[in-house]
Amino acid sequence: MTYFRPIAMTDPARPADALRLAGGWCWFDRVEAIERGGARRVIPASDLPADVRDRLTAPRAPVCGLSMDHPRIMGILNVTPDSFSDGGAHFGVDAAVSHAREMLVAGAEILDIGGESTRPGATEVPVAEEIARVAPAITALRAAGEGAPISVDTRKAAVAEAALAAGAGYVNDVSAMVFDPAMAALVARAGAEICLMHAQGLPETMQADPRYDDVLLDVYDGLSERLAAAEAAGIDRARITLDPGIGFGKRLEHNLALIRGLSLFHGLGCAVLLGVSRKRFIGTIGGAEKATDRAPGSVAMALAGLAQGIQIFRVHDIVETRQAMRLWQRAVAGQELR
Repeated sequence: MTYFRPIAMTDPARPADALRLAGGWCWFDRVEAIERGGARRVIPASDLPADVRDRLTAPRAPVCGLSMDHPRIMGILNVTPDSFSDGGAHFGVDAAVSHAREMLVAGAEILDIGGESTRPGATEVPVAEEIARVAPAITALRAAGEGAPISVDTRKAAVAEAALAAGAGYVNDVSAMVFDPAMAALVARAGAEICLMHAQGLPETMQADPRYDDVLLDVYDGLSERLAAAEAAGIDRARITLDPGIGFGKRLEHNLALIRGLSLFHGLGCAVLLGVSRKRFIGTIGGAEKATDRAPGSVAMALAGLAQGIQIFRVHDIVETRQAMRLWQRAVAGQELR
């Protein structure tokens, strides 16, 4: 099998025959053709098979009603006592609602609410407890008149069902529906949208000794398989977002290889989400031991994704990310972030 990674560009000196990448702000006229265990070569985009060309160029379906022709920011709201970055800071309904409003004012367009930490080494939270954390927060936000899209960050169908009933419309499943086989049927039945994330192993052990033959291609194949499973379960591709799962069963070098090759994932024909905010490898490289000191490195990684046409950015630091994106788009791409 040959994999095709578009070489994403934003330079104003754009060739007349260049193709628009995923209906977004990047263009490409060359592609890296990759064979497993073989040489990598650069070919003209005009040499692409027609079906590959169509997947790489087709505008992406809206996510949570938001068009994907410019980048979107998803704000992280952990209603947990033990998340790696902000555990306990927004635990409880009042604290959660207050922080959610702050993020929306700062520029978040989607709220991602999670009641179970999936940091390395985290243990599973019982279903009833997870529901008790997320559902009241969603209910309170809707009761307060907040109409922004709400995502529930969960691996469990029962939690997703309770969150959807409370007012969420999107499920962010870090296991890509592997942890709970009932998730696929629930999402299909509810007509919800879902993000399928790649992970190797469970949070308890995923960082013990992760290994890949070729991390970029292995993650691509893994997401391709889960995308096919979702479609087979009756979930339309237009309702699916994909996430390569930075930091989930990946060592530092794996994360960097994925960041460098992010544009490959456009070949799956779905919007792509990047969740890299405050992760450990940023601190390792950037010299920031505390997660809360990793905003500059997190922004740098977001801009690396922006340069490759990634559509959704799941972040803690809304103000910093939005400001950086606004400047990047004006200075580099000659566009204005709406």
